[in-house]
Amino acid sequence: MENYYSNNKYKSIELKNVNKEIVSWVENVVSENNSRVERKEWKSKYNSYVIYDYEPFCTDGFEINMLITSFDSAYLTFINYLYNEKINTIEYLNSCFEKSAVS
Repeated sequence: MENYYSNNKYKSIELKNVNKEIVSWVENVVSENNSRVERKEWKSKYNSYVIYDYEPFCTDGFEINMLITSFDSAYLTFINYLYNEKINTIEYLNSCFEKSAVS
């Protein structure tokens, strides 16, 4: 899930509940597309007031949210597209794996 924001100079997008396994991939895609990660936070799934700006010792029970900014919203749209395609591919491959494990 993502939200778009805008001010005079920068456009931004927020990716919520990013999978821990693809955080580095997202950061690479962001840097390759003239954008930057403005904020990366670990938010507790159980206590909405518990938010860290660094990776906690135990990441179970936390979701990772990222705020990405750019001068051009086209970069953000492309990053969002790549992110959604990555998630869809992972879900598809997981479903194929589950089907083959049942057979």
